[in-house]
Amino acid sequence: MTSTEDRERNLAVAERLARKAANAGAELVAFPENFTYLRLRRRNRYADRLDGELMTRLAGWAKDLGIYLLAGSIPEEIRGSDLVHNTSVLFSPSGQRLAVYRKMHLFDVRIRGRAVFEESSLVAAGSDPVIADTPLGRMGLTICYDLRFPELYRRLALAGAEVLFVPSAFTAYTGRAHWLPLLQARAIENQCWVVAPAQVGVHGPRRESHGSTAIIDPWGTIVARRDKGEGVVIAEIDLDREARIRKALPCLEHVRSQLIATQGRRRKG
Repeated sequence: MTSTEDRERNLAVAERLARKAANAGAELVAFPENFTYLRLRRRNRYADRLDGELMTRLAGWAKDLGIYLLAGSIPEEIRGSDLVHNTSVLFSPSGQRLAVYRKMHLFDVRIRGRAVFEESSLVAAGSDPVIADTPLGRMGLTICYDLRFPELYRRLALAGAEVLFVPSAFTAYTGRAHWLPLLQARAIENQCWVVAPAQVGVHGPRRESHGSTAIIDPWGTIVARRDKGEGVVIAEIDLDREARIRKALPCLEHVRSQLIATQGRRRKG
């Protein structure tokens, strides 16, 4: 998608694409980060409640189309705060809310002349990894900048995740160099499917996303991809293939858990 600050336009596009995907046989539809509203100004124009109108609307799409639906991310209201959470929500085909993940890593970067963002000035970080159990597999939820932190994905994989979602609005500059290599790395090292619905193109002044929505198998093979333009990317998630890869190359069984447990500690001296 190429979302903007025009919320109703974004939702109309999202619904049209969801229906197109469902009509093509998709059992799960995933949207990009900030698909309902991509902020261009330094303020939060919208803040949605999990029991509010937007969630009711999205749950209705899931129920009407009989699909699992991942709201890639929406600005979630934090009561009593000017900040919001950057939140991903998974719905079942009955419209039930199955999982809520709040983005843990916030995009605060300064690449001179290329990209300057301070997500933490408007967004509060989440604190907990999230896995959703579904008949389609165990889904690990992440968002965009999380992709640069492999320890999160390792934790999800060791907790049983089979499919990793990375809805994103990756910048055009960093995306050209890092987007696909990082997605493939997360798939290969965790032997998981990776589904990465992406924002694409020019959203407004000084805001452009790289695009290249991709679905990647546990061997790191890109099985479906769309580089440019709004549209639908469809692939079959073969969990039997994942099981065969994990059996032949049992990397997850060889993980030294003490290395994860000590992550982040500073060496003394």
